[in-house]
Amino acid sequence: MHAFLNLFFFVFHTVLILFNLFGWIWESTRKLNLITLSLTAFSWFILGIWYGFGYCPSTHWHWLVRQKLGYTDMPNSYIKFLTNELTGIEIPAQIVDTATVILFIGAFICSLAANFKFNQKR
Repeated sequence: MHAFLNLFFFVFHTVLILFNLFGWIWESTRKLNLITLSLTAFSWFILGIWYGFGYCPSTHWHWLVRQKLGYTDMPNSYIKFLTNELTGIEIPAQIVDTATVILFIGAFICSLAANFKFNQKR
């Protein structure tokens, strides 16, 4: 079961990240994209008050599953984990974290613009 959950979280979380970054592009997914970006911001900045900046429940649960599978040395950031796993390259955490915040802010701005400015043309 833990092996399945490990794969599930890997796929789910990766798809969520890609959707957060690019879901604003398609009109049919813009509202959902703004919702998922808002929930991500809530998790990072509000839940982060208690659990640490950038807190993500999905990462937390995935790390619990990976601990059950015997993994002990997981980074704080899921994006750091993902870049290491997909590229095999060890990118410094500060670079990954900075890029993550910049891309998140960019996606949030694009989503806000797509949801509010584009809708005013109609």
